[in-house]
Amino acid sequence: MAERGVLVDRCPRCGTTIRQRTVEKNAHLHALLGEISKQKQWAGKWLDTESWKRLMVAAFEREKGHGLEVYPAIDGHGIDVVYRRTSRMSQEEIRELIYFAEAWALSNGVTLSEPERAA
Repeated sequence: MAERGVLVDRCPRCGTTIRQRTVEKNAHLHALLGEISKQKQWAGKWLDTESWKRLMVAAFEREKGHGLEVYPAIDGHGIDVVYRRTSRMSQEEIRELIYFAEAWALSNGVTLSEPERAA
């Protein structure tokens, strides 16, 4: 059983715990991405937090030397990118992703509030 304040990701087939991450780290990452989404456009558009999360995870994975998977769309229209889910990342990887996103935000003119930056 998971301790209080920990999000648990389980295998949908057997129920085995795959990864655990703290509620605080999850909240920290989403607050950070929310700040980016309110202050920064990308490709001429305002993106929501989930879109920024996908972009940030993809860039982080490339930075770490991991590839993304690209497949033809199952409906035959275009392509789809399958990226790594943050729920499958270790706590150390989440911490590194937060640092990566903070560094990106600061180097791209995003003003971060202090509470969200305290990793």
